[in-house]
Amino acid sequence: MFSILNQPQRATGKMSRRDVLTTGGAGLLGLSLPKMLQAEQQQIVNPFQGGRAKSVIFLFLFGGPSQLETFDMKPEAPSEIRGPFQPIDCRTPGLLISEHLPRLANVSDKFSVVRSMTHTFNDHSGGGHYIQTGQRWHLPIGGGFDATPKDWPSMGSVVEYLTQHTPGGLERDLPNYTVLPNRLGRLQAGGRYIRPGEYAGWLGRAYNPLSTTVDSRDSTDNPYWRDCSDKELSYQIEGLAPEVPLSTIQRRIDLLKHFDLMKRNFDKEDAQIFDRFRQRALALLTSDNTRNALDIKQEPDALRDQYGRHLFGQSCLMARRLVEAGVRFVTVHYDCVDGYSWDSHRNSDDVKQNLLPTFDQGCATLLADLEQRGMLDETLVVALGEMGRTPKPNKSWGRGHWSQLFPALLAGAGIQGGTTYGSSDRQATKPIEHPTTPEDLAATIYWALGIDPGLMLPDSLERPIPINDGGEPLKQLFG
Repeated sequence: MFSILNQPQRATGKMSRRDVLTTGGAGLLGLSLPKMLQAEQQQIVNPFQGGRAKSVIFLFLFGGPSQLETFDMKPEAPSEIRGPFQPIDCRTPGLLISEHLPRLANVSDKFSVVRSMTHTFNDHSGGGHYIQTGQRWHLPIGGGFDATPKDWPSMGSVVEYLTQHTPGGLERDLPNYTVLPNRLGRLQAGGRYIRPGEYAGWLGRAYNPLSTTVDSRDSTDNPYWRDCSDKELSYQIEGLAPEVPLSTIQRRIDLLKHFDLMKRNFDKEDAQIFDRFRQRALALLTSDNTRNALDIKQEPDALRDQYGRHLFGQSCLMARRLVEAGVRFVTVHYDCVDGYSWDSHRNSDDVKQNLLPTFDQGCATLLADLEQRGMLDETLVVALGEMGRTPKPNKSWGRGHWSQLFPALLAGAGIQGGTTYGSSDRQATKPIEHPTTPEDLAATIYWALGIDPGLMLPDSLERPIPINDGGEPLKQLFG
């Protein structure tokens, strides 16, 4: 989804920049007004200065993988806690990896595992918002399913904003932020939701991701595309049918422009900014670079086989293609039709037969492929869910929601591979060392990109809002 609309209004209790200056005087914090404005402008001119990562691939395992079935196994715990899977050896001292993640065990020297992720928003929508933005959702737990204009901007949207506001940023004919293979919540059990977290929220719809759709997956009986060798995936820009010719798109744009000129009530400067965003949207839709990057058929069959002929594996490969083409932030949702995915309350066999093998193949191959191409040193790869699972399972070894403890995998961009950070108690219920919050994770990702985690961005009323609230970058993970 990529639409160009006015930024939404936002109610907030934060002081505006004018309020701060009026209260504290022009010399507030030792800065005169011109110096403050100059410092703010310098942050936008070169916001990525000094970052090890040129791009981020964010593998979002929506639903919440179990810590006890992935990277924080407890073989010494009571049988009713530890689960049916066994740990296997890997290349990381002291790390116990599930037997159903053999490929990742073999390349564990390329990544670090944070075993102490934690937060108190024990809800899928709110947790998904929290993980992708680094900020708590404004709705209470259980208060809603859908994204709202008051949501915090995703990390990808912040990257999109900063890139667009750097010199030449609007002239790029590639998106800065892309979501694959479908927007989260496109199809959920019991209805269609637009889950929060991946959008720009109060920052404005101009900074939403360019999202793709893979419609053909809805017609298959296998929600994980475990074997799609006889099916040809097609990643299309959401809202743009492949058969629509570019001339038709241009005519529609011209018609919209005509109506906008008739009803537009904002001043000339705002109109010029609006037109610049419209031109960028059109450039993305008509760009050969964008369309070529989304053509997965250009990849060799042998490499596609290595990633796995399933939706997650092919989406990992697509993420590599987009980053290689110059996209700064790519989110890959572990997307499946039944609406449960990693929310594995009901079927432990599902975790064993589908979820773990497809994640293992796609993620491990992505890391090896990036390294072989010399891209891993400048690409930060992050893989995690929005929560973990209850230590005590149900009768079929399904587990409930548990946001107090879950793992995260980080690799590339200077991350020290073969390491762990943080630890949990004997039954994997809570962190006992280095508890790590979504604020800390977001601060780490921003810092790796060279973005100051303390940066403030203006809302629609030009009030400065911090992109991160108190998170500390995990600099210990980097060499």
